[in-house]
Amino acid sequence: MENKKELRNWLDAFGLDHPLVIAGPCSAETEEQVLKIAHQLKDSDATVFRAGIWKPRTRPGNFEGVGALGLKWMQRAKEETGMLTTTEVANANHVELALKHDIDILWIGARTTVSPFIVQDIADALKGTDKPVLIKNPVNPDLALWLGAVERFYTADVKNLGVIHRGFSTYEKTRYRNNPEWQVAVDLQNRFPDLPLILDPSHIAGRRDIIFELSQTALDLNYDGLMIETHHNPDKAWSDAAQQITPETLIKYTEDLRIRKEVGEAAEFKNKINTLRTQIDVVDHQLIEMLGKRMNIADDIGQLKKDHNVSVLQSKRWNEILGKMILQGEEKNLSEEFILRVFKAIHQESINHQEKIINN
Repeated sequence: MENKKELRNWLDAFGLDHPLVIAGPCSAETEEQVLKIAHQLKDSDATVFRAGIWKPRTRPGNFEGVGALGLKWMQRAKEETGMLTTTEVANANHVELALKHDIDILWIGARTTVSPFIVQDIADALKGTDKPVLIKNPVNPDLALWLGAVERFYTADVKNLGVIHRGFSTYEKTRYRNNPEWQVAVDLQNRFPDLPLILDPSHIAGRRDIIFELSQTALDLNYDGLMIETHHNPDKAWSDAAQQITPETLIKYTEDLRIRKEVGEAAEFKNKINTLRTQIDVVDHQLIEMLGKRMNIADDIGQLKKDHNVSVLQSKRWNEILGKMILQGEEKNLSEEFILRVFKAIHQESINHQEKIINN
């Protein structure tokens, strides 16, 4: 797939003076609920109303969506509010039903993106459509798999495409439901700057209190829009209650989010340098996270040494680490002097941690 301007024609056609906002409940629950939320959103910055009709759940027994009946509710919401509509499709039958009910935008979920077979079936069902199709990142941080899904739709003559960054699963417990792994999305953005990129902060956060900060980071990284789960009574939602916000909160967020609107040569420089600085901020945050994890392991080693009466400093092991890191640093164009300074500081902090444990 070549990097072509046509990829963003559908988004530019909206003529928005702000990033695209997609909002609505995680799941369509009842007709009354769908219409109530849509009407509360119709005068907001939200252009597109979203609702899950079919809900693929990690474990059985959870609410798995109302099915095709909910598409009629979406149609009515569109007629009454004038908002566009979007929902997730996971197979060719979903596609047929969504098109029959004039859903404006379709999205492909993270669990679907991981399977080239399913993606191909959906792409074939949508062959030649002018409906925009948004593809969520796969569950695991695999850029090639994500781009492969985009390419399958492009090859099927689906040219109105975009991607949704919803974070990645991890075995380790973090402050996020799904780790953002911003660098994966940044790499995609750098390779295909004309492919619209939308953040789903709800699924990254898993909780409503950090949705705003995630949204701001996305805008600082020049994302084209946000998909935010919005419910009139989030705590009573039938699915993913903790990560949904009220329409009132969404309106407040869109008022408070900072959007760069400057134009001109000087503004272009400022926008680019601000984006690059945000990328550095993201990497710096990852560095702190990794250093914290390293020191936690150092604490465990310190406890083990204390239990077995082993000295803190192990010179042979330290020299092995240093030699290996110098070689890896060279591969990344990092000088030996820099690697020595950084890893000596890390090693000293590890010693301090272990000595504190041993001496206590």
